[in-house]
Amino acid sequence: MSRQHKETERSYEGALRGPISAAGLPGVASVRTGTTQRLDAVYFDTPDLRLLRRGVTLRRRTGGPDAGWHLKTPQPDGSRTETRLPPDGRRNRPPAELTARAAVHARGGRLDAVAHLRTRRDPTLLLDEGGCTLAEIDRDAVSAGLIGPGGTTSGAADWTETEVEAATAGPRLLDAVEERLLAGGLQPSASGTKLGRALHDRLAELPAGAPAARPAGPDAPESAGDCLTACLRTHVAALESLDAAVRLDEPDAVHRMRVHVRRLRSALAAHQRLLRKGSVDDIDDELRRLGRILGRARDAEVLGRRLTTGAADLPPDLGPRTTCELLETVFRDRYETAWRSAVQEMRRPRYFALLGTLEDLAADPPLRGRARRGRREAGKVLARQRKRTARRLRAALDLAPGHNRDEALHRARKAAKRARYAAECTEPLLGKPARRLAQRTKRVQKALGAHQDGVVGERAVRELAAGAPHDVAFRLGVLHARQRRDADHHVAVAAKAGRKLGV
Repeated sequence: MSRQHKETERSYEGALRGPISAAGLPGVASVRTGTTQRLDAVYFDTPDLRLLRRGVTLRRRTGGPDAGWHLKTPQPDGSRTETRLPPDGRRNRPPAELTARAAVHARGGRLDAVAHLRTRRDPTLLLDEGGCTLAEIDRDAVSAGLIGPGGTTSGAADWTETEVEAATAGPRLLDAVEERLLAGGLQPSASGTKLGRALHDRLAELPAGAPAARPAGPDAPESAGDCLTACLRTHVAALESLDAAVRLDEPDAVHRMRVHVRRLRSALAAHQRLLRKGSVDDIDDELRRLGRILGRARDAEVLGRRLTTGAADLPPDLGPRTTCELLETVFRDRYETAWRSAVQEMRRPRYFALLGTLEDLAADPPLRGRARRGRREAGKVLARQRKRTARRLRAALDLAPGHNRDEALHRARKAAKRARYAAECTEPLLGKPARRLAQRTKRVQKALGAHQDGVVGERAVRELAAGAPHDVAFRLGVLHARQRRDADHHVAVAAKAGRKLGV
């Protein structure tokens, strides 16, 4: 099982002569010299170094207190998340879990050994009054060789560097140590990592890769375009961060990724007048396709949970336990089939191409001139979405109960969701009006979502009952009758909430 921890470290070229003193270092009561370590690490990457170009490193290391497999990924605050797995006896292929976690960065490329680094590490520990380690200063003598096709090693290079890694220390101590090191003649490392230094020449020959840290939206947006840009960057980053969780089938991962896909589509649709005409049509098509693929797994998960919960409330003489077991088996199989299909799709070039396109979109959205306008333009976006929701809900409520009304209510629900997402997107600029619209449309969305769950549940039970043994069909018939028992209530709640939208 993997372990994760947050790593905050700084690297410097060269090493101080002589010991470092605790004097003047905030919170440091004493300094202790640690035991010399000899570290041997093989790093893995794609032939075109896709991991390294995104600030990611994957290695197998022996020696030291944390021998094993390590995957390090950069975070927006400058730290890195390190995922560790213990040694497994394999030398040439990374573990499946780390391969899955690195897939979004490798973009489908094969991971092979690219460098072999040997390090002699002489650590110095900075301790507080209780003897606990605040930070560690490591003097590293490094010997690096490049690994080419067939495992041949060449291009050996040697250098000395200093690493400072926080244990419990904050930026204040790290800044003080840095001041001491710079005064001693050291310079911040140009590469940031040992692997980056070892592969510097090879890296320089390759085209620029995606940035390790994507730009964030403005802290205080001044225009409708600023709001859209920040929204796109937030959800693209979130979608990519969930890639590994979906591949590893972590709880709720499929649902969360699907939500971010939907939010991206909603943002593009609601703000289409701010974007150059036709500039995001292909992106929307690809997002819709990905959403449908993820939706098959998510729908099986949600529907199975709903029907199993309902079956548990059946009368004792209808065998609620047996019915629950039947439903759990059916929908577990459906979920696993759909999840495997989704992961298979996420291994294809088409999926990785979409991620690259989304990164480009978030970095530089194709905004029109009107996107530079402020509150008034953002207000127009919300007004259009509010009216669209009210119009669809009004049309649905005018229909007689039946299939057509169910479909119309579902369309109204999707409109309410888009309006809600647009309001949340513009809230940093518009404040209370956007927050109020988000709350109102969320009420409509939630009520109509409960109604739609009943419609889908009814349809699913009917399909399951067709051709089932008589006793099973009878139990499912009772469950079928219960799917829509609260339908009128949900519609009434949506209608009441809709009146504040102008319905």
